[in-house]
Amino acid sequence: MDISTPICPVPSEQQPLNEYQDLKESWFFRWATLPLQTYFTTMLWIWVCSWVVVGPVATYSFSWVKHPVQFALSGAAGASLMVALPLLRLYLGWSYIRDRLLNETVFYEESGWYDGQYWPKPPEVLTRDRLIVSYEIQPVLRRLQRSFGGLIALFCCGGIVWQYL
Repeated sequence: MDISTPICPVPSEQQPLNEYQDLKESWFFRWATLPLQTYFTTMLWIWVCSWVVVGPVATYSFSWVKHPVQFALSGAAGASLMVALPLLRLYLGWSYIRDRLLNETVFYEESGWYDGQYWPKPPEVLTRDRLIVSYEIQPVLRRLQRSFGGLIALFCCGGIVWQYL
């Protein structure tokens, strides 16, 4: 055993690197790391499927026969909100892992909520974690931020069109 290697007291499932690996491999959070076309296709499917919920509401508000543009705009806005919810969850999950990796100390619980401890990361662990954030997590967060920006732009365009009806 190498005596210069610090022993990490943090349980394996609470170590930020292992949390990152679990997040990256999970079914839901993996969506943000998919190739760009697959990512947008997934978001488009969520948007299309959400019309099952928002379509009847939009129809109740605006008859698609009498007011087709208002129906389409209100339905599209509602469906876009249904896309914003998973995007928000993806962003919160990835930013939580980013924060855990960037922190100089790791908070962990040994056996329960009442005995939390802090472990200061050694410099080499901190450097490794910050490299992972820079090259793996920041691009995912930028993609999610751009997705939110696109949704906001679509809402604004819909609002402008709505004003001229």
